[in-house]
Amino acid sequence: MNYEDAIKELEEITNKLDNEKLPLAESTKLFERASVLAKFCQEELSKTSKKLFEIKKDFDKITEEEIQ
Repeated sequence: MNYEDAIKELEEITNKLDNEKLPLAESTKLFERASVLAKFCQEELSKTSKKLFEIKKDFDKITEEEIQ
């Protein structure tokens, strides 16, 4: 699974929970799935943020070296 697919599924689940009258068991199952997807998305965003921070740090180092 990738981030985009997880977000799409999370949106579908949210719409279903908001707009449909579902049995409690099905709502609970969907909510559990949404929790898993949200955690996955958060982890992916965190990994990407760390990666971007490292890229920026490397870029700043290169730029600083060029100035000197």
